[in-house]
Amino acid sequence: MADVMKCVPLSQAYTLPKWQRPLALLFLMAFAMPVAFATWSALLNNFVIEAAGFDGADIGWLHSVREIPGFLAIGVIALLLVISEQKLALVSLVMLGAATALTAYFPSLGGLLMVTLISSIGFHYYETVNQSLQLQWIDKKRAPQTIGWLMSIGSLATLLAYGLIVLTWRAYDLSYDLVYGIAGGFTALVAVIAFFAFPQFEAPHPQNRQMVLRSRYWLYYALQFMSGARRQIFVVFAGFMMVERYGFEVHQITALFMVTLVANMIAAPLLGRAVSFFGERAALVFEYAGLFVIFLLYAGLYLYDWGVGMAAFLYVANHIFFALALAIKTYFQKIADPADIAPTAAVAFTINHIAAVFLPALLGYVWLSSPMIVFLLAAMMAAISLCLSLLVPRHPEAGHETLLARRNLPVSTPMNTVMK
Repeated sequence: MADVMKCVPLSQAYTLPKWQRPLALLFLMAFAMPVAFATWSALLNNFVIEAAGFDGADIGWLHSVREIPGFLAIGVIALLLVISEQKLALVSLVMLGAATALTAYFPSLGGLLMVTLISSIGFHYYETVNQSLQLQWIDKKRAPQTIGWLMSIGSLATLLAYGLIVLTWRAYDLSYDLVYGIAGGFTALVAVIAFFAFPQFEAPHPQNRQMVLRSRYWLYYALQFMSGARRQIFVVFAGFMMVERYGFEVHQITALFMVTLVANMIAAPLLGRAVSFFGERAALVFEYAGLFVIFLLYAGLYLYDWGVGMAAFLYVANHIFFALALAIKTYFQKIADPADIAPTAAVAFTINHIAAVFLPALLGYVWLSSPMIVFLLAAMMAAISLCLSLLVPRHPEAGHETLLARRNLPVSTPMNTVMK
């Protein structure tokens, strides 16, 4: 195993064995994280209804608490003063895995809020620094395709987790504590091994260690905010609807997740190539127009009752469109000062979760009276995102971040601010 204190400049990483290079670590983490998170998600709706007697308001509160660490992801900037991004990513994976392993031992609203908060800190802090590492370690020209492959690897890990649940849940009468324990323990173990097996990689551009807010990134911030608000409605209520309205059992909801993951495994690399060929603007316009239609159709389920088949189709289609969100990452990579990537990833995660903190709890009460209104609100958010995406240039770059910006503006204008 490698000396964990050894530092290797990114420019020299090619001299290492392929399994010890930065891209290998990104792929390993991309595989390990979904095993815990996907298992937690697959079992959650059935577990909270069967073991804790949750209703729509309870599940809304659970997801609001789960998003608090995402809102506080800006705290990553302070942690980077004492720990590297790479090590923080792996420590966060250990937290996620350990908390997932303990989930079934807290079958009450209070207990689930507590353990969910811990796992969420691990998940969101991992996602924050992982996004930063991807943009620093992957070449701009190859970023859309490579990120697409990373998404596909994550989908494969999720598919394996779902497949094992479907094949074994009823056949062996498995319990929630056993499945959560195995999945969470696997993620934590992989993170510990990776901590010792990989050297510390040094990116060529030292990262700012203070909060960075730049006016020229305003469109990126706006897209992140709307993405977080819109995605929360789907994450919280689409799966919950399948259990509450259509009576899906654990193996059935997991089978739906598996179909979704197979579709994503096939689509993600292709979508990455499409973003590279057509550009971020076209990809985002296509994504948001599609999501607008999908959420309208979700609302229509409560007017016309098109049946469970239509609901399942919309669930899969929604996930495929969400895969195009990688275009937001590559858009920022093209317009960003290289030293801004780490702090801006933290700021963006916080912005992404502003609405996520209060929307699930608030809309949980709306859900009790009219689920249709919840999905109509999501359609409205998709429409706003569509309007914002029209401002993305065909070829974004520093100084030409939006269609409203003049080309070749100096990057360090007086309007740019660094919050210390």
